[in-house]
Amino acid sequence: MSAIPNLLVDIGNTSLKWAIGESGVLSEMQTLRHGRGLPIDLHAAWEQLKRPRRILVSNVGGTRMGEAVKNACRAYWEREPIFAATEHSAHGVTIAYERPERLGVDRWLVLLAAHRTCEGPVLIVDAGTAITYDLMLGNGRHLGGLILPGIETMRDGLLAGTHIPRVEPTELADPWAADTGDAIAAGSIQAPTALAERLLERLARQAGSTPTCILTGGDADRLIPALGILVQQRPDLVLQGLALLA
Repeated sequence: MSAIPNLLVDIGNTSLKWAIGESGVLSEMQTLRHGRGLPIDLHAAWEQLKRPRRILVSNVGGTRMGEAVKNACRAYWEREPIFAATEHSAHGVTIAYERPERLGVDRWLVLLAAHRTCEGPVLIVDAGTAITYDLMLGNGRHLGGLILPGIETMRDGLLAGTHIPRVEPTELADPWAADTGDAIAAGSIQAPTALAERLLERLARQAGSTPTCILTGGDADRLIPALGILVQQRPDLVLQGLALLA
């Protein structure tokens, strides 16, 4: 790794992640919930970092968070961060969207990282505030994707205005429950995992080969036990995409 590495920053809807890296080699990813502002712990951590060569940012957390990160980079290192933007074709990946700006930059970056490291077709499931699914052939052609509410968003929508208790699903012998609270909790896990399994089956038929399924995002750990398929869990996939751009 270079003596002057890059700083890679992933601003999500609820969390901010970062790592330092050079030539695709990343340090351990750090994660903090941001609450639409820079956490105190982030300031403490960034004060210890050496001045980076470049700062690359993926931002789906809104203008306010982007400005906060920009101001912090100026204050600590007198550096202007580079905000990644989705491109129609780059690093061997061609996206399905006619208007690249309509595909979230985080989804684009995970496509770049997945294509770099996987042979053959890929299904990427990014489980966060929303759960996104993106399908890509081995030649880098993005077929498109789907978006579901995230686990907590799904539960919040069902529980709003009710007195049903919020519970975490227990290990069930069957993918259903015998209590309303448990049924909502289990459904919020079973629905996205069932969709992943169905998409993987459809992608395998279209591609004519067995796809790789990659899980990323803060809620990936909650989905894996319910999946009936082999998956790769790669929590720093957005940062790996930024490392390619760097």
